[in-house]
Amino acid sequence: MGILSWIIFGVIAGALAKLLMPGKDPGGFFVTAIIGIAGAIVGGFIATQLGFGTVSGFDFRSFVVAIVGSMILLLGYRLFKRTA
Repeated sequence: MGILSWIIFGVIAGALAKLLMPGKDPGGFFVTAIIGIAGAIVGGFIATQLGFGTVSGFDFRSFVVAIVGSMILLLGYRLFKRTA
């Protein structure tokens, strides 16, 4: 898989995370895209550390991991922006 496909995967995961966690968020599309990409990376790292195996391609499990990671980062971003 190329880097472009992973970026697209992260953007979709970020958009779905924002859809699943409605609310007022500072930032627009680019912030959502960055949170999605970073969330996919963080989610993959956490899943690997917890022993769920490595993320080696696009499948349902890796998509769920990316969405959960994006939701974690979105929650952290909301908390950070609220206090700042």
